[in-house]
Amino acid sequence: MLRELRIENLLLIERAELRLGPGLNVLTGETGAGKTVLAHSLDLLMGGKARNGIVRPGAREAWVEGVFDLPAEWRKDPELAEVLERIPEDADEVVLGRRVSESGRTSAFLAGRSASAADLQLLSSRLITFYGQHEHRRLTISSSQLTMVDAAAGAKQTARLEEYASAWARRRRLAKELDDLVNRDRARERDLDLHRFELEEIESAAPSPDEKAGLKSDRQRLRHADRLRIATSSAADRLTGSSDPDSMGEGGGEGALGDLASAGASLSDVRGVDPELDVLIDRVESALIEVTDLGAGIREYGSTIDADPDRLLAIEERLDVLDRLERKHGGSIEKVLEHAEWCRNEISQLEGGEEREEALRAELGDAETALGAAAAELTKARRKAAKELSAKVTADIAELSMEGASLEIELVERPEGLAATGAESVEFMLAPNRGMAAQPLRESASGGELSRVMLALAGSANDRPERILVFDEIDAGIGGNTATAVGERLRTVADSRQVLAITHLPQVASRAESHFTITKDPGRETAAASVTELEGESLIEEIRRMMGADSQDEAATRHARELVAANR
Repeated sequence: MLRELRIENLLLIERAELRLGPGLNVLTGETGAGKTVLAHSLDLLMGGKARNGIVRPGAREAWVEGVFDLPAEWRKDPELAEVLERIPEDADEVVLGRRVSESGRTSAFLAGRSASAADLQLLSSRLITFYGQHEHRRLTISSSQLTMVDAAAGAKQTARLEEYASAWARRRRLAKELDDLVNRDRARERDLDLHRFELEEIESAAPSPDEKAGLKSDRQRLRHADRLRIATSSAADRLTGSSDPDSMGEGGGEGALGDLASAGASLSDVRGVDPELDVLIDRVESALIEVTDLGAGIREYGSTIDADPDRLLAIEERLDVLDRLERKHGGSIEKVLEHAEWCRNEISQLEGGEEREEALRAELGDAETALGAAAAELTKARRKAAKELSAKVTADIAELSMEGASLEIELVERPEGLAATGAESVEFMLAPNRGMAAQPLRESASGGELSRVMLALAGSANDRPERILVFDEIDAGIGGNTATAVGERLRTVADSRQVLAITHLPQVASRAESHFTITKDPGRETAAASVTELEGESLIEEIRRMMGADSQDEAATRHARELVAANR
């Protein structure tokens, strides 16, 4: 439902705010006052192009804003997910806006944030169905006509459509998988040889993630074996004394350990004299133990140093193998191992390719059979619904000033075969007069005829009730009893949804639940128009004006009161 429509500087409107209600809403006014402003406003909110001269003379820009109820089911629609991210989750309404500059450039807004015309089209296509002389003539679009036929086929058609969509998706998935497999068959042996070679290369190398760090450490130690031996031997000698008697110098043969032992012996005689000194003596004894252990450890490390050139060569060769694998398969041993697993999977699939191809062909055959059956069910239901709908609409449009006209609904088999929507397309054909050949509705129907056909369809097909129906020129070229019939049908359709109609007929306007009129003030230097909601006596006056009478015509005034009273 459209709750509010705000317009600024559009055509003759300087500023207007329409608070629309449920049911039938009408806009009336003198010829030339600018009733089409409603149509232009909604067309802009639907993402339509701004025509030249749409900005009010003297204004820098025009602005249109609509406040719509936000359908709860939109949150489940994946096509709307990205757009709805801009709308708070607890919101129960959505605001669409459109600005048009004097130069003709436009900008779009969604919930107060910048958007695109495509965003507005996406949302408004689910909110508004527009019928008139404007861009969004939904009835003339083949896919929309098909939707109407499916809607007329009843609730079971929804299940048939879902079954067909599921069968279509399955057939499409299997066909793609088979096509991919067949294309891969041409290179199967080549790919198998490559994957087997790479897997064998990795498996024969048997790399592990932690191996390389250890190898690098061993290589570093072997490369500097002589330096390490000399350094550790010298350090051990200085700590604990040389193990070679010929190398012991005067006073230094026992190293730091001998000095510590001498220092400890000198202090042992005075232990117990002064507690403070006893602490230091304990530290000397601890140092003696630590140096003894440290010297032994360094000497033991030195004894393990091996300058084996064969071992160094083996390490270098192993690191070359690992580096080569890393360069080929991702830069790390982890990536190499991942590639090995991928090769195993590919080999398994390629080796089983013939069996899988045979199984896929069988599955695809079953899927095509199921799809054909689902398509046949759709076609059967559509043919029945099309026949019933065309007869019902033909009878209805005869009451809407289209005597002798008939609507035919043709189901045309698609030359390319089955499509995502079934085996056929739909074409609504209109014969505007008896004896005339039916022509496609998009080619033969005027704006008024199109609106009246849609009005008949709106009462016959179960079109989505949450959509707002907008009729422009619904009453073009009719009057009298026909106008009454049009008014009654509009009111009936509006019992279950919101309807907006631009009209000049009192028989239509008197049935409205909300009535707005647009009046032009010719006295201003720049012509301007204003929109007013009518109630009470002002409503009676407008109905009387639409009847072509003035305030002195008591009979017309009485008739206007009777019309309003009879339809409220």
